[in-house]
Amino acid sequence: MASSASLLLPIRCTFGKSDSPNCQKVYRINSGVGVQSLASEPRRVEAVTAKDECVFTNRRNLINLGLGLVSFLSVSTFAEAAGLPPEEKPKLCDDSCEKELENIPMITTESGLQYKDIKVGGGPSPPVGFQVAANYVAMVPSGQIFDSSLEKGQIYIFRVGSGQVIKGLDEGILSMKVGGKRRIYVPGPLAFPKGLTSAPGRPRVAANSPVIFDVSLLYIPGLEYDEE
Repeated sequence: MASSASLLLPIRCTFGKSDSPNCQKVYRINSGVGVQSLASEPRRVEAVTAKDECVFTNRRNLINLGLGLVSFLSVSTFAEAAGLPPEEKPKLCDDSCEKELENIPMITTESGLQYKDIKVGGGPSPPVGFQVAANYVAMVPSGQIFDSSLEKGQIYIFRVGSGQVIKGLDEGILSMKVGGKRRIYVPGPLAFPKGLTSAPGRPRVAANSPVIFDVSLLYIPGLEYDEE
């Protein structure tokens, strides 16, 4: 579940058609009694001096570029360390959906599982032992996401009612209908008995702690039905 990213910044210096850098004209200020005078007439220095100054200028530009990249990377690292808001993650329930959930009645089962139907599907419910294809977003009670099929970009397929997922998810999906979307509140005893270790950018799931799943039941492989 952890993810990593690297930043590769190609550096290229363009010197022009003749492959020789454009050098700035270098002038020496005439001085009197060893003190420079800005009012004196500038005089061009020999070509050798101009060439040396150009090399110095190009080296200085490269050094400045390097310092700029170091500064950029340092700022990015500082932003991560400072706990700035992470990039918005894809969800099955957006802000308007969250508001609608407040008015949807909560259903509690005998096991203590609770759920709210964001959308009631029009297809069949999955029989025990059948495979189901679903999208899910798993959260801790604070709303922080610790796992998501949407982020992985891959539909999750598993055999329902056979212990391939946590008990609460098994029970919550068995009563759904294809095309439906549900928020499932899984109590600790039906969640992760051993918990889940935290990963960068992910919250830790303590052993036997409650979790929340938003689930969208897409289809049941091998079970055809007519959509209205």
